[in-house]
Amino acid sequence: MKCNYCNKKIETTFLKKIVGTYLVKGKKKKIVCPQCQKTKDMKDLKKKL
Repeated sequence: MKCNYCNKKIETTFLKKIVGTYLVKGKKKKIVCPQCQKTKDMKDLKKKL
């Protein structure tokens, strides 16, 4: 899986869960990595996605 903001690969745990967050835009879920969450504001992330 890749981050929808920066296109970096997102790690998964042994239970197949992502290390990151889902942002809901409309009916679709967008994936954001932890590095983007730390460096960007939520407003900026939602605008680009």
